Amino acid sequence: MQCETLGTTPDLIEAFTEAALRHPDRAALVHEGRVVTYRRLHKLVNGLAERLGPWHGAIAVPATHTPETVVALLAVLAAGGVYCPVDPAFPPARQQDMASAADCRAVIDTGAALDPRLALPVIPWGQEETGEAAAAATGGLARDRGPEAPAYILFTSGSTGRPKPVVTPRRAISVSVRSLRELLSLTQEDRVLQFASLNWDTSLEEILPTLTAGAGLVFDREAHSGSFPRFLRMIERERVSVLDLPTAFWHELVLHLAEEGTTLPDCVRLTVIGGEAVSPARLADWSRLDTGRIRLVNTYGCTETTLITHAVDLHGPGAPVPGWDWASGTRAPIGRPLAHVVEDIGDQDELLIGGPALALGYLGMARATEEGYAVVGGERRFRTGDRVSRTPDGLLIHEGRLNDEIKIRGIRVDPAEVEAHLAGHPAVNAVAVTGATSVGRAALVAYVVPRPDTETGHLDGDLRAYLRERVPAHLVPSRITVVPHLVLTTSGKVDRRASHQRYATVNRSKETVDER
Repeated sequence: MQCETLGTTPDLIEAFTEAALRHPDRAALVHEGRVVTYRRLHKLVNGLAERLGPWHGAIAVPATHTPETVVALLAVLAAGGVYCPVDPAFPPARQQDMASAADCRAVIDTGAALDPRLALPVIPWGQEETGEAAAAATGGLARDRGPEAPAYILFTSGSTGRPKPVVTPRRAISVSVRSLRELLSLTQEDRVLQFASLNWDTSLEEILPTLTAGAGLVFDREAHSGSFPRFLRMIERERVSVLDLPTAFWHELVLHLAEEGTTLPDCVRLTVIGGEAVSPARLADWSRLDTGRIRLVNTYGCTETTLITHAVDLHGPGAPVPGWDWASGTRAPIGRPLAHVVEDIGDQDELLIGGPALALGYLGMARATEEGYAVVGGERRFRTGDRVSRTPDGLLIHEGRLNDEIKIRGIRVDPAEVEAHLAGHPAVNAVAVTGATSVGRAALVAYVVPRPDTETGHLDGDLRAYLRERVPAHLVPSRITVVPHLVLTTSGKVDRRASHQRYATVNRSKETVDER
């Protein structure tokens, strides 16, 4: 399949600078009612980029829902460096694993501190520069960084127990952001909610298209309050026009709207969802609400292919007429490729993705990079591990996984990573981790065989505490069951699915299976 090439797509920082100069007095960032104009944001980015100087390594940035994180992101890119977000709320061991895997050379002080044991030089925030030096910063420092130079490093789950650093080049993020501005039809009149965790690439699809379109990016703590009434009041108060939500969160939001017999505020024109399969029941609920004016766009993408690669309008002004019959259980498609994407369907109906938005690979992991990418017609393709089928009108339908990876809260998780951590506990002899559905949501479950003479009464709680000291919350199983043994395949390997099927119906209140 043909796609648009990189062509004349400007570097991301050039696109941001053009937007800032074109709309200097418009609101770029809105944080708890405090406005940062494009003129001010441009100066802040210039000042920090000037202090960084021409930088050719990775810089750790505390990832928080604040304007400071956005300034640091843009400044690192303007200086020619490699942005590496690290969540200060992550366990210290995880922070250290991330900084080490990305080979971070420094950390920016944004007011949210990372673990001091990282022992990285700290770059102070300071004040923006003034005069010609600052004005030239974003246009000059990164000029020697070509399209293949790394732009940022994000992490996916790895089977070894350590996160896998994905290196995304400047050409990939630049062409992807251009495509997303077009997909979302962003204009300077839009206000986009910053909702996603700053550790994940969904945050970049909120931030970067917005700030290269002259639109406004809204930060507000009510977005994460856990209260839908407060969330909706905030959307109306801040005049948010674009929402980019995890599918699981959108499911819950639709249930609330249906129960209350209401809809989203009139200011919302577009809702983007993605991260996992869409429930036909929730789509039917959404269709029965007063939502005909709102574009509902389902999206698909991988970290290794840079943000969104496929999209489709499921409801609203851009949806096909007649629309889908969600009430009959019709599965929602993941869409068609965006203009910059090359798409192939390989062996076992695996979706292969190529084009200018491909990542460079996994830093320092040559074997994993070789295994994760295929060559088709002399060109690289990322092996998504997703099986797909194609409808007569060209839309892709997700048909399942070819490997054991699971989506938890919209984040890809390799069960082997969780198994590797659990196996490190001195009381664990063997372990199997798999996915299950709990209250309509995907969840991790673990089955643990203890070592002989281990007291198992509190082992599940001890293991959760052990994991919380080492990994983010999405890697901690929602249920840990102590079992006498695991089911093995004929070749002697642990059979995750069979082990789950065997023990899933046990008394979960005790979380222990006693076979006599």
